[in-house]
Amino acid sequence: MMIAVEGTRPQRAEGRGHLAAKLLGGRTRIRELYQEGAAKIRLPDTFDASMEAVIINTSGGLTGGDRMDWSVVAGAGTKIDVTTQACEKIYKASAGVAEVTTRIEAGPGARVDWLPQETILFDRAALFRRLDVDLDESAEFLAVEAVLLGRKAMGETVDTGFFRDRWRIRRSGRLIHAEELRLSEGVAALAARQAVLGGQVALATLFYAGPLAEAYLGRVRPLVEEMSGGASAWSGKLVVRLAAADGFTLRKILIPVISVLRNGAPVPKVWNL
Repeated sequence: MMIAVEGTRPQRAEGRGHLAAKLLGGRTRIRELYQEGAAKIRLPDTFDASMEAVIINTSGGLTGGDRMDWSVVAGAGTKIDVTTQACEKIYKASAGVAEVTTRIEAGPGARVDWLPQETILFDRAALFRRLDVDLDESAEFLAVEAVLLGRKAMGETVDTGFFRDRWRIRRSGRLIHAEELRLSEGVAALAARQAVLGGQVALATLFYAGPLAEAYLGRVRPLVEEMSGGASAWSGKLVVRLAAADGFTLRKILIPVISVLRNGAPVPKVWNL
């Protein structure tokens, strides 16, 4: 006999992952590692002094009401590359908003490269994403966030939904970069506006803070000048905006730009073009 239970709360995905690193014997080593719920962190072998961390959402995607919380602390002199196992999929939300929060700290002489693969939004998805970064005066930081409004090859479109992306980046406690992106309700109509995406459905923001911002600018601009995008550098930071017709086209330019901002190093191996 089946008994119906009214008002049952749907099961939600929740997870929290934390990684802290220290310099030991000339290599970046684990100081703290914590994972809870759907959040997992894997550390594949590297062949230099850096550490690569692959964060994984074992729920396979997010929908309204899901919560993921990530934190990374890079101690003095360490180098950490953080990426994701695959693209994060944000599915249709029947109620609520999925929330993803990332906190990053980089100590003296440390470098953190935040390199997640693309976030794919499906029609009627709802996502609020936060990135909070605290840098020492001598730390370097690179961030890449790419978003696909559906998968064009699958014939998907995002007619409506909600996406808010909030960045706050500080150096020695001083705010050096803040931005807010919000797409809501008529997403397709909004993206079609020339001043927004001009009909493109794949977009990315790259941010670098460090002593090489001006030097990188001259190498990045020739790569993006033929696309719907641009690059600027000022006050020790560089910002690149890209838009493309689909995810494959975006990756073809995104990967070379990332490589430039990593002094020629390739993207993590889990990225596949």
